[in-house]
Amino acid sequence: MDIIQRNATTPFITKDGSEIRELMAYRNSCIRNLSLAEAILPAGAATQEHYHTGTDEVYYILQGRARMRVGGEERAVGPLDAVAIPANQRHNIINTGDEPLVFLCCCAPAYEHDNTVMTV
Repeated sequence: MDIIQRNATTPFITKDGSEIRELMAYRNSCIRNLSLAEAILPAGAATQEHYHTGTDEVYYILQGRARMRVGGEERAVGPLDAVAIPANQRHNIINTGDEPLVFLCCCAPAYEHDNTVMTV
């Protein structure tokens, strides 16, 4: 069993422009087939549209309000909403609130910069 404290992780900026902390992945735990990260997006900010080749992703909103775009669909999301993002689907999220948007990102297989394709 591995237990990773959030504050023991180092935040970094992903290709889409969000700040994340990788909480669990093969890089820091015994987990091999997925990754879990916390993402923070400042008020008024948005991630750049992108997709992940061969990687399914789930966003779980903890704090804030946003507009989520996946493929051709756009919907409002907020705390306790889970969003399914199938592999190879263009997506981005826009913080529509006046506080930081905080959400968890789960990727299977694990997040990699190399399988993130920017669309703009």
